[in-house]
Amino acid sequence: MLRLVLSLVLLDPAAVTEVSQRNVPVPRVLTPDGDRLGYAPVPRPYTGARRLTGVLLGRDPVSRTDVLCGGTVIGSRSRSLVLTAAHCLYHDGRPLKQLAFLPGYDQGRPRLGIWPAVRTFVPSRWRGRPYSTDLLPYDVGLVGVVRRKRPLEAVTGRGLPPMPTARGTALRGLELLGYPAGKGYPGTQMYRCVGDTVEGVAEGPGVMVTRNCHAAAGGSGGPAVYGGALAGVVSSSSPLSDTKGYTVLTRLGGAPFQRMFTKADASMRLVPVR
Repeated sequence: MLRLVLSLVLLDPAAVTEVSQRNVPVPRVLTPDGDRLGYAPVPRPYTGARRLTGVLLGRDPVSRTDVLCGGTVIGSRSRSLVLTAAHCLYHDGRPLKQLAFLPGYDQGRPRLGIWPAVRTFVPSRWRGRPYSTDLLPYDVGLVGVVRRKRPLEAVTGRGLPPMPTARGTALRGLELLGYPAGKGYPGTQMYRCVGDTVEGVAEGPGVMVTRNCHAAAGGSGGPAVYGGALAGVVSSSSPLSDTKGYTVLTRLGGAPFQRMFTKADASMRLVPVR
C-alpha cells in the first residue's frame, strides 16, 4: 500500500491559476499524445462513455460565483441520474443553485441539451461538515435532472453501471475524462488521461490514487471509466506546483455510496414527467 500525505487542493475553476506543464514525469505519462499533465484532447465525435460525460454548472448566489465541474450519466432505473463529486455541489459550504448538466458539451455547445437539476444527493457524512481529507472517501454525489417525455438516458444512451471496488483494489489502464481549465486548456473541450491506480491511505472505503494523471481545475467530478463501468470520480489533485503530481479518485464502493444511489434512484422515479 502506498503511503500518501493527502495535502490536496479541491479543483475549483473559480480559482483557476496558470497550469504548469511540468507536473507528471514523462515516463509516467501513459496517454497517447498526452501532455505533461497526462491529458490529451478526446477525438470527435464523442461516443460511448464520452457521449455520457459533460459539464455540471452551478452558481453560489451569495458570492455570485459560477462553478464548473464534470459529470457522467450513471445507469439507473429512473434514467435521470448524473454522477459527480460531492464538493461540486457546494461552494464555501453552501449548496449551489441553478445546477444544470450539459452532456456531450463541446466548444461551448450543449449538443445533447441542457438538463436542470431537480434534486441532489451526497453521503450523510458529507453534509454539514467542514472539508477535510477524512471526507475524501465520501466525495461523491448524484444529481437528479428534470424528467422529460424522453428521459436523460433516452437522449445520451444508457448510463454507465457503477463498479464497486473494495479498499486496496488497484486498477490498470482506467480512463479519466473531464474539462480541464487554465493555461493550455480551453475549459470547453473534453480531455482524457489514462492511468494506473494504487490505494491511498484514508478512512472508510479508502480512495484510489493515480500518479499518471494530474487533474487541473475543472476536472473535479469527471468519471474514472474502467471496462465500460464507472470505477470512481475525480475528487482532488496534489497542488499543481507538485513536480510529481497525482490525482485522487473516490471509488464507488462501500455502503455509503450504495445507500445514496438506492435512495436517489427511488426518489427520482417519483419525480413527475414534465
